[in-house]
Order: sequence, then structure tokens, then C-alpha cells
Amino acid sequence: MTTTFKKIALIPAYEPDGELLVTVGQLYENGFHVVIVNDGSSEEREPLFRTLRSMADIICHEVNMGKGEALKTGMNFIREYFPAPYVVVTADADGQHITEDIIRVSETAERFPNALVLGSRRFGKGVPLRSRFGNAVTRAVYRVTSGQNVCDTQTGLRAFSDRLISEMLSVSGSRYEYEMNVLMEMPRRDIQIKEEIIQTVYLDGNSSSHFDTFRDSCLIYKEILKYSVSSLVSFFADYGLFCLLSLVTGLTVFPNIAARLFSSVLNYNLNRKFVFDSDSSVKTSAVRYFALAAVILALNTLILKMLTVIGVNTYAGKLLTETVLFLLSYVIQHRFVFGKERASA
Repeated sequence: MTTTFKKIALIPAYEPDGELLVTVGQLYENGFHVVIVNDGSSEEREPLFRTLRSMADIICHEVNMGKGEALKTGMNFIREYFPAPYVVVTADADGQHITEDIIRVSETAERFPNALVLGSRRFGKGVPLRSRFGNAVTRAVYRVTSGQNVCDTQTGLRAFSDRLISEMLSVSGSRYEYEMNVLMEMPRRDIQIKEEIIQTVYLDGNSSSHFDTFRDSCLIYKEILKYSVSSLVSFFADYGLFCLLSLVTGLTVFPNIAARLFSSVLNYNLNRKFVFDSDSSVKTSAVRYFALAAVILALNTLILKMLTVIGVNTYAGKLLTETVLFLLSYVIQHRFVFGKERASA
């Protein structure tokens, strides 16, 4: 028996213009139930929202709380008032997602109700340089840190069924970083990500975007930046102790092992509490972490020994070895050591 999913479009809106009215009208005509979250827009937009009430449910934030909070407000509303099964499609309010693409992404989510579906753009000629550059950098970082290859990490057009709404609500983030956090979390929870290619539409050079390049980029990369700080602190502890013991003993292997053991304990505590905010048990994460630490230690010692055998300076070899193992350790910790449990429905 074929399951019939109700189609719900969720649109966070901050200072929208007439493009929102066009989008909502087309979605309404195509059988979507539309939920709009007015995220603290000015009084000048009230006439537009009054017009939209005939075609959509409008939820209001008193002040601007950010795109992540607006999406969560909408999802909580949907979870409370709409019986399953349904598919939720999140779309932007500026007219950059055309109705045909919204429909197609929702249909893919119906076919794959356990997956998160992205409406992915292609970044060729005609796309503003800021968007091309931002997506290229984020895509590369995301691929290294998550192991997933996604064409468009910044798309706001996403679809998922009621089976994933608790997962989506449990992801942290209040502003634009929320959408990146979702992409970071889904692989950790063994949730598949699928992509549908959509049209790339930028109106007036993307001037309607409320994305603050510096502030929101910092929020997007926050976990990676925190990991870098944690690793840097641990590295200095490791390298300092290694150099001290090497000078005292004249050895290489023993100082490397001793320094690595000390820095591993320090790094585990920093990563668990400061970086990943892990909800896995201390026992489970500790076993996984120190198993990883043992493997990294073995690789660290082996690579360092090989470099010194072929004539590389001991201290330079140590720096090179740590650099090589830095990203490998992050990927494994992010996905397997401090991975979060799936949210209960």
C-alpha cells in the first residue's frame, strides 16, 4: 500500500518582499500547506503577512532570533499540529527556490523518508563570487571533516519526512550555522544525505541575503575552530614535553610515547567538554578515544621513526607527523568517538 504524505512548506522570513507572496501562492496552488515564521520583521512588512494569512499559517517572533531558531519554531509547530506522515520542505523567502524544484525535492523525500534531501545548486558562471567562493571553501572543509561529498552545503532548500523531525530539532544552532550543523550531524547519526540538482537563481546579485559573511562564517566553522584550538593546546603540551624529555634522555621513541600519552588525556577532556559537547557516555567515548589514541600513537611513532631514519631532523619530523595526523584524528573523533545518539521520536 502506497503511503500518502502531506506536503508542508516551511519558510523562515525576515524582512521579506513580494517574492514571498509569489512563492506561497504557487505552493498553495500545488497542494502544499505553508508554514511561515516571521522572524522579527519590521512593522512595514505587516501588510504582506496579513495577505499571506489566507494561504499560510503565520508564526511570529517578537524579535529576530535567527534562521536556525525560526526553522525550529516552525518544526515544533508542525510536529504539534500535523499528524504523520508528512514531508517538510524548508525554502527561503527571497524567491530563489522555484516551485518546480520545491516539488521535486519533496517527492524525493517521499521516496526516501529516512534521508535528508538537499536541493543542490551548481556554481558556474553567473553566480556571485561571494557565493561561489563561500560554497567552495565550505564544501572542501565539509568533505574533509565529515567524509561526505555534497555539492551545495549552503542550500536552504531541504526536505525530510516526519521520521526525522526530532533529529532536526535536536541539532544545535540559532542562525545560519544551524544548517551547517545539520549537515555535520547527519553522518554522525547514520542518516543518509541525498541530493537533487536544482536551478541556481540569484536575484539582484543575492542582495536580499541576510547572511553576514564574517559573523555567520565564524558560527558555521565554530566546531572546527574549537577543535583546532584544542589540538593546538594539546600539540604544544605534546611538543614541549617531547623536546624536554629528548634533551634530557637523548632518545626519540620514549619521549614521543610519554608526550603522546600525556597530551592524549588532555585532548580527550578538551574535546569531550569543549569541542563536541558529546552526549555519549564517558566510558564509551573514553574507550573509543583511547583506542584511536593507541592507533594514532603507533602511526605517530612509526612515521616519526621513518622520517628520522631517512635523515629528517627530529623536531621537523615531529611537526610534519603531527600535521599529517591532525585531520585524520578530527574525522574519526567527529564521526565515531563523540558521535551523538539518534534523537527519540
